[in-house]
Amino acid sequence: MTASAAAHSLTLERNLPVPRAAVWRCWTEPALLVQWFCPKPWGVSEAVMELQAGGRFFTHMVGPNGEQVPNEGVFLEVVPGRKLVFTDAFQAGWVPAKPFMVGEITLADTPEGHTHYVARALHWSAEDKAQHEAMGFHEGWGAAADQLVALAQTL
Repeated sequence: MTASAAAHSLTLERNLPVPRAAVWRCWTEPALLVQWFCPKPWGVSEAVMELQAGGRFFTHMVGPNGEQVPNEGVFLEVVPGRKLVFTDAFQAGWVPAKPFMVGEITLADTPEGHTHYVARALHWSAEDKAQHEAMGFHEGWGAAADQLVALAQTL
């Protein structure tokens, strides 16, 4: 990552006490993603995932007071079992959209058979990064990672 990209990124890095294959399933199977992707009391009512570069990545987030947040995007890179890169800068069919971020999820095995998990949000500007941080990136993505672990432990 270049210095300018790092300046506009937010990162959550953890060793998750579950196998990488389970984490991958939680990230790539819509029926599992809807169970953990948003920190409670928020949730996801629908997820659509076409796991290929240019494939659709859609989540419909719902808030505790009836908030509705559809999030349309595409996958930029899919390395099975290891890496997902997605963005809201495009919709399916490479239709440009107003960009907010690129998400990058990387997974690696630890010596204990667990998962080294890095979730990164890359932004176009310092302002977008600051907005995402103020929205609670660290708390929210951390809580979602905890929910991911709890679900992965059941698989």
